[in-house]
Amino acid sequence: MPFAPVLHAEWIKIRTLRSLWGALAAILVCTAAFSALAAADADDSDPLFSVFFGISFGQVAAIAFGTTAVSSEFRGGALRLTLAAVPDRGRWFAAKAAAVALPALAVGLLTGCVTLLVGRSALGASAPGWAEGVRGAVGCGLHLMLMALFAAGLAAVLRSGVATLSVLIPFLLIVSFVVGDLSGGVADFLPDRAGQVALHSTWDGALGPWSGLAVTALWAGAALVAGGWSVRRRDA
Repeated sequence: MPFAPVLHAEWIKIRTLRSLWGALAAILVCTAAFSALAAADADDSDPLFSVFFGISFGQVAAIAFGTTAVSSEFRGGALRLTLAAVPDRGRWFAAKAAAVALPALAVGLLTGCVTLLVGRSALGASAPGWAEGVRGAVGCGLHLMLMALFAAGLAAVLRSGVATLSVLIPFLLIVSFVVGDLSGGVADFLPDRAGQVALHSTWDGALGPWSGLAVTALWAGAALVAGGWSVRRRDA
């Protein structure tokens, strides 16, 4: 079967699951709401990150979206039915990854734009310039998409939404901060921290805005390769 109809079938699955629409909506709501709260009480040290502070919460919704989109295939024998229609497992997993990436990127970019407008309004005269703000909005969208893909790849390896979220959410909310406080520059290369460099006005580490996003992309790519290998090698 050609790639296009496989992608269309995977998009239909995502479009018809209300939990996935809820996760996409939560990306926008959580990021914009927490950013507005942070911007309203921010200092002038890093106005760009004050605008996009809520991405720390929005990325949790992004990993929930990527996790649920893939882990739903491993419940009730759904994957066996899918592979009966699309025997080429590599093509199916590539279509699944694309079906996760496209809406995550669209919602991520929308989130970045809305958050930028809300944050600039809250900061007033101390708001970042438009050029810097647009960079942050694009970085926000790319980071959220990459985190969704990272979660999707890990879900294909673990074959469980609960297991994937049990690993990633504590990592994002606890482990990353602890490692960051103890390890210095090493923490800059963690997937959640590297991608967020694009949301800072200035940066002191080895990574810049685009190289940080590239590191997060490498994490997501590695997770997808591992997920694709798992789908090919293990029984449905």
